[in-house]
Amino acid sequence: MRKTLLAAATTLTLLGVSAVQAQTTVIERRDDVVVDRPSTESKSVTVKEHGDGCVSKTVRKENDAGDTKTVKKETCD
Repeated sequence: MRKTLLAAATTLTLLGVSAVQAQTTVIERRDDVVVDRPSTESKSVTVKEHGDGCVSKTVRKENDAGDTKTVKKETCD
């Protein structure tokens, strides 16, 4: 009876250990990430001061493919 209980406890312990190992997750990181940027990009910045204390800044970017992006920001005191 004692040997049966000891054998059952040993078996359950081994099954518990293998269940824990089955849940282990390995995460690998790769440092060979390459970002492809346009070779040339034109950028123009225009700053205008208005007489009422406001300043506006416009930034326009254009890449080789002809895609443009314009951002305008205005601040007032």
